[in-house]
Amino acid sequence: MTAPLAFAPGALPWLTLIGIGEDGRAGLSPAAAAALDAAEVVYGGRRHLALAAPLAAETRSWPSPIGEAYPGILARRGRPTCILATGDPFHYGIGAEIARLVPAPEIRAFPQPSAFSLAAARLGWSLPETACITLHGRDLLSIVPHLQPGAHLLALSWDGATPAALAGLLTERGLGRSRLTVLEAMGGPQERIRADRADGFGLADIAALNTVAVEVEAEPGARIVSLSPGLDDAWFENDGQLTKAEIRAVTLAALRPRAGEILWDLGAGSGSVSIEWCLRHAANRAVAVERRPDRAERIARNARALGVGARVQLVEGASLASLPGLPPPQAVFIGGGVAEPGLLAACREALPANGRCVANAVTLEGEAALLAAFTEAGGALRRLSVAHAVPVGGLHGWRPAMPITQWVWTKP
Repeated sequence: MTAPLAFAPGALPWLTLIGIGEDGRAGLSPAAAAALDAAEVVYGGRRHLALAAPLAAETRSWPSPIGEAYPGILARRGRPTCILATGDPFHYGIGAEIARLVPAPEIRAFPQPSAFSLAAARLGWSLPETACITLHGRDLLSIVPHLQPGAHLLALSWDGATPAALAGLLTERGLGRSRLTVLEAMGGPQERIRADRADGFGLADIAALNTVAVEVEAEPGARIVSLSPGLDDAWFENDGQLTKAEIRAVTLAALRPRAGEILWDLGAGSGSVSIEWCLRHAANRAVAVERRPDRAERIARNARALGVGARVQLVEGASLASLPGLPPPQAVFIGGGVAEPGLLAACREALPANGRCVANAVTLEGEAALLAAFTEAGGALRRLSVAHAVPVGGLHGWRPAMPITQWVWTKP
């Protein structure tokens, strides 16, 4: 037998996170069960508390929003307190959020297999070769960047309607031959596993607690987000205010995105640079500043359609006036309004050491501003031009686009 845990005021750790599965108390380790029984107060969802019954401690169900419970938890510092979560609290669970409030040495955690681990075990999939995402509380379109031919995906559903909605999305994008496997209530007596093709999806009565496994199969012409920068211009709703694909690819290369960085996209137009910045890595974020309301709304639609809507922050207003209060950037792109007095200097000042600034200009006034910045601060100044073949009678000829002057600067 495991000896009962003893807690004294101020003793560390005092907060226990316990992952619980559909098998309830039967699936807990002796140490986890002992920590649960030693707690004075147990927090959890109603389902979690029912699975852990019987409980001698005071129980507190999560309020909505859940953050309203955090002051009460923190007020119990030093007293034995328990939080119940599904499976692994640190895999799209409450664990990371709690650890931002309570120092890790004050926490004991007893995770159980996550839904991803259980699903991979049922399907015989390798987790390192599988994209594990959550659609719980997220926009369904956030899955779009992961929809690559041949990919294996595991997605936590928001509710029982998620699998059918996902099947519809796949079919719309030319991925209707993809196979969806719905895994419900894994690890408990109500476990059920069913599969169907996306374009003929007919599974019904799906439990709210489910995980969807997707084997992506693309038809010819399927709408797949490329892994390289420079998406075709047709991917972006626009009114002509768009950094064109070839220039956008060079611009992204000059910005040199790194994981977890923030971009300021000033004079964002259609938002194409912000969106492609976020597509480079799942932890990247962008702040798109646009003065025109119609264009700001268009940026939001484009970002959502390409699965990065939650990571592109929209700011409506003039670029220079909008800079105070923005989160500090690691890179800045100025695609419009580059000639605004003081804007280039303010962007240079806002960047940290090794931060990158890239500015594009098509007008003589904008070019003059970039030449002045180049003369003052150095960096690289270059002219970019692109021409496309177009019909000329029964033959073809080159039609050049307006040349772009680009200034690239890295802060020392």
